[in-house]
Formats: sequence, structure tokens, C-alpha cells
Amino acid sequence: MPNLTGKTALVTGATSGIGLAGAQALAQEGAFVFLVGRRLDALHDAVADIGSDRATSIQADVTDQADLDRVAATIEASGRRLDIVFANAGINEFATLGNLTWEHHTKIFDTNVGGVTFAVQAALPLVNEGASIILCGSNGDVKAAPGASVYAASKAAIRSLARSWAAELVDRKIRVNVVAPGLTQTPGLADLFSESAGALDDLTSTVPMKRRARPEEIGNVVTFLASDASSFMTGAEVYVDGGVSQF
Repeated sequence: MPNLTGKTALVTGATSGIGLAGAQALAQEGAFVFLVGRRLDALHDAVADIGSDRATSIQADVTDQADLDRVAATIEASGRRLDIVFANAGINEFATLGNLTWEHHTKIFDTNVGGVTFAVQAALPLVNEGASIILCGSNGDVKAAPGASVYAASKAAIRSLARSWAAELVDRKIRVNVVAPGLTQTPGLADLFSESAGALDDLTSTVPMKRRARPEEIGNVVTFLASDASSFMTGAEVYVDGGVSQF
């Protein structure tokens, strides 16, 4: 199992779902985790669940540069440096081509691409040589999904960013990889299909393994990518989607 004892991690979008599961998994393997999210009550609950000896929270919006600067300043003031960055914060909303709006496009790209880009940039001065940066992608970058074109494009952008950043940071021995989940049983997925549970069941039936992922299954892959077990991996994308992207 990965051993992250003595490591320090930053996780964005850490209040629920995959972000929370990733933070929990990193802490379970010994890392101290800075949890970043917008909802203060949910952050308090997450820290209470993980334990204040293993985690602390910073309320911030990844689309706000002043908030990101404050996150970096808070970590620096703690005297810690970062060995792991899990840039997870992201959103999805459905809109077919004929119904797309600038507001929809801007909202998704500002969060899914801008929020990842500038969160990693803000953290970079605090990132140790040999660290691991993990971006949360999606199997939507290679699979068509009606109504999810802008979301899928944002995740394809994440895949491209990882390749470029891996090349830029290789001399610092910093690895950059992507974890790409498929359907995962999170509050966000439930909200997305709140008015069409039947559609979610139909979509789940197309998964070769015939179920949705549990968030902790994605968290396990995050700990792998964070650890020395993946020491010869950079610029890679790991699909955790029950076979959807491969079949």
C-alpha cells in the first residue's frame, strides 16, 4: 500500500464526492491534508471526519484569484510545503448544442480549467522537488455524451494541460498525472440526474462492470498516483470507469 507518512497534500473541491474521498484516502495513508472548498460547514465536517491532526481546511473559491493567493499564503504560514496536489474542483451541467449559452460555457471552463490551472499555479512555489500533481479529469474526454459537450471539452483540456505541465516540471522531478473517473456515486452526480433517475440507471447499464464507482475507489487511485508506487509515471491518464473508455 502507498505510504505517505510525512507528506503534505492540498486537495481542492474537498467537501464531498471524489475530492473528499481523495482527501480521506491520502490522510489514511499518512499525509497531512489541506482541504479547500467553498462551503464552510462541509469543510468543518470533513476535517472532523478525517481528524484535526491529519487535516485542516481553507474556505476558498478556485475561480477567485484572491482566494487562491490566500490559500497559498495560509499553507506557507503553516511552515509546510506540498508533496501532493490533487486539483479536483469541477462542475457539470447539461446543455445540448442548440441550447448552449456563453454563461454555461464560461461557468464550466472557469471552474474546470481555470480553477485547476490557477490553483496549481498558486501552489507551485510551495511544491517540493519530487512531488506529485494529480488533476481530476473524466472519461468524458474520450466518450461522447449528449448534452455534455462543454464539460467533455473542459476535461479534454485537463488532459492536455497535464501533458504540457509534466514536460515543464520534469526537471524538478515533479510528476503530473490525471485520474479520469467515470460514473461515480457522488452528490454531484445525484444532483445532475435529480430529475431523471431513469436516465442515470440507463447510463449505468452501459458500464461493462454494471455499476457506478464508489468515491473511495477513485481515492485509492489518487493515493497510488501520489505515492512512490507510481514513481515512473508522468503525463499519464488513468481511467477509473469500470471499462467504459476501453471497451
